[in-house]
Parts: sequence; C-alpha cells; structure tokens
Amino acid sequence: MELQPIQVIGGGLAGTEAAWQIARAGVPVILHEMRPQRSSPAHHSQELAELVCSNSFGAQSSDRAAGLLHAELRQLESIIIAKADEHYVPAGGALAVDRGKFSQDLTKTLAEHPLIELRRGEVEQIPQGIVVLATGPLTSPQLAEDLRRFTGMEYLSFFDAASPIVVGESINQDIAFRASRYDKGDADYFNCPMNREQYLQFWQALCAAEQAELKDFERDKAKFFEACLPIEELAQRGEDTMRYGPLKPVGLFDARKGDFRSPENKSQRPYAVVQLRQEDKAGQLWNMVGFQTNLRWGEQKRIFQMIPGLENAEFVRLGVMHRNTFINAPQLLQSTLQFKQHSTVLAAGQIIGTEGYTAASAGGWLAGTNAARIALGQPPLTLPVTTMMGALFEFISCASPKHFQPMPPNFGILPQLPQKIKSKQERYAAYRDRAFADLASWQAQISLGLAGVA
Repeated sequence: MELQPIQVIGGGLAGTEAAWQIARAGVPVILHEMRPQRSSPAHHSQELAELVCSNSFGAQSSDRAAGLLHAELRQLESIIIAKADEHYVPAGGALAVDRGKFSQDLTKTLAEHPLIELRRGEVEQIPQGIVVLATGPLTSPQLAEDLRRFTGMEYLSFFDAASPIVVGESINQDIAFRASRYDKGDADYFNCPMNREQYLQFWQALCAAEQAELKDFERDKAKFFEACLPIEELAQRGEDTMRYGPLKPVGLFDARKGDFRSPENKSQRPYAVVQLRQEDKAGQLWNMVGFQTNLRWGEQKRIFQMIPGLENAEFVRLGVMHRNTFINAPQLLQSTLQFKQHSTVLAAGQIIGTEGYTAASAGGWLAGTNAARIALGQPPLTLPVTTMMGALFEFISCASPKHFQPMPPNFGILPQLPQKIKSKQERYAAYRDRAFADLASWQAQISLGLAGVA
C-alpha cells in the first residue's frame, strides 16, 4: 500500500526535526515553510531551522537540564543536535553554533532527501490526513484563526525578544577580556567589566530609556517569559537585579591583571560584567548575552555603547521583540503530542508551550516519530518520565490548564529520586544517570515491540 505523505507545517527546529524523523522511518513527508513568500517579524533568512534569538542551545554538560536533553537527543539520533555538534563554535560550557552554516546545512540536507518535499508558501488551514503542526510562536494569522476554530480555544501569549549582535573587531580589547566563567572552555567569551559608578550610570540609563511600541497590544497587558526577560525589564526590577542575572561578575577573571581570586587582588574584581558569546566559527560576530531588549534602536546604540569595551561597537543586528503564542497544551495534547480530540494531528515546538531550542527539537523528534508510526499502523510512543524529554511532555500534557505557562527543561519536572541527595551536583548527576539508563532500556524494548507505547 502506498503511503500518503505526512504534512509538516513549519520549517523551524521542531518542523525540521519532525520531517527528518518521518522520512527516516520510510514515510514520505511534505514540509511546508512560508518563508520567503511570507516573512515573520523575527526571521532574517529563508533557511530551515533558523536560530532567531541566540546561537546557543544551552549548557552542554549532561548534569545540566539542557545538556541532558542534548544527550538524550543524541542517543535518539536527532538531526538538529547532530548538525549543532557539527557546526559548534566555542562558548565555554554551552553548545553554540555558527547559526548561518547550521541552518544552511539543514536546509540542504532535507531538500536532498528523496522522501522530503520542501514546499515554500503559506498554509492557511490545517490539512486533512496526518499532520504535524510546528508553526512556532509566530504562526501566521490565517492559520492561527483556523487553529482557534480547530481547538475551540484562544491562544495564550507572551512576548519574546532577541539580543543585539556586535562586530568582533569593534570590541575594545584593551578593556574587554577573554574568559569563560569558572574557566570552563577556552576563554570563549568577551567580558566587559564595569566598576560601580559605570554600572549605576548604565542601570539608570536603562531605566529611563525609551522603548519601542508593541504592536499587538499595550505593554501593560504583555506577559514576559521569565527566562528571557528584556534587559530593561530586569533593570526596572531593582538596582542589583542585573548583577545577580546576566551581568553577574562571579567566576570571571582577567588574566592580564593577575588572579582576581587571590585576596590581594580582590579590590580589582569588577562590580558587574557584560558577556559576549561567539556567534560564528570565524569569531567575527558576538552576541550580547542576556541582552534581549525592546528598546528603540537609537536608544540601544546610545546605551549599550556606555558599556566599557563597547564604546565604538558596531551592531550588525539590534534587539527586537515579538509576540510569542502557544496553545493550552494540558487541555489539548496527550504526552504523545497528539491532539486529544484529533489523534492524527500532532504538534511540536514553542507552540505547545515548551521553551528553548533543544526542547523544540525534542518535540519535533517525538511528533515526527509518532506521526510516522501512525502512518505505518503502529501505536504512538510515550517516553519514560524519568528522562528529560519524557518529563517535559508529561508536564505540558498534565499541568494545570488554568495557570499554564511555557516550560523550559529543568530538573524540577523529573520524578524524585528514591533517596534524597543533598548535594545539588550529585543529585543532578543521579537524575542524569537514571535518565540514560531508562532511555537505553526503553529503546531496547521498543526495538522488540514490547514497551513505550501510549
């Protein structure tokens, strides 16, 4: 029997991963991407899997939540993580990529697969048959309206923002120093140190800065995702909020001035530090870490050039903010990522209320895998809840619908360990070891057709 193509709507990380996993299973797939025929407020290219906000997938170490998710996806042969590893750029303890080469490679790889048809153009209605919705936080208005009718529910919304990118040659390296926090990596970041007076002037300027108008609805009605707050929002929460967040000075040492950790050099420690993370393999572009912003572009240049080392900074991209939308997953989705009332329609990515690049890729893996299994007459899979992937999808399908908000990967959603472990480092390592063991056992049983099904 000839298999009908599965329709995947959206060529972001989730849609790209979903399409690849469907094709890997031997099922034809049509991947729909509206760019370049229709652009979005946040994208800058027509490539698949474009990384919009940052080039970092988060911490690499598997005893960190993001790193554990990376490792699980490697074990499951994720195309997104494979290409991220291939296009890695130095970023201390983080998995960061050359975003241009990463997206271009994925676009070429999928376009050349014999079972994947890449269609450019907007999809305005949910198609018939088996469908994976991976339209992301910037779903087009027409499809969003059809999805509203499909679910009988309104969207939930919050605002998301992207950080500016600086030309490396414009960074004053007489002031900025190369280092990674706690010496993880190989001095992978530029660090711009501030004394107390410089920091307070910068903080006051941020608090008084003029912000861009939000187009969707008034700022006082907007919700911000706490893990991706605009820098000006952090500033307005208190004088020291930034110093305990993205501008924290701990663990960073300028080797040119001696070891700040020694008591005699304690007075030379910076009061605050702005970090810049390498954006491309050549080190020509640098992303301002934690500087998501909704400031007007003129204000961004004026205020960010107050940062020591960035007084002559050349910006190739300034920060932008856009509306981010997601469905009420606990009311609508199963942990298989199937819609409860429409089992042949699945969803993945930020639209389901997971947060972060790696979580979007994980959702794409599960939705694509299950879409293929449905097409092949096989039962859909659920992942062990002791894995980060399984816990994340269990959470978004079972959380309180009334208070549902986007969730990034974190150890708090995993089932408790049999014994209490006081040391956080040892506890996270135990979560990791359990996840690896349970995922391997699950994979072995799946291959025998014995377990892991809904």
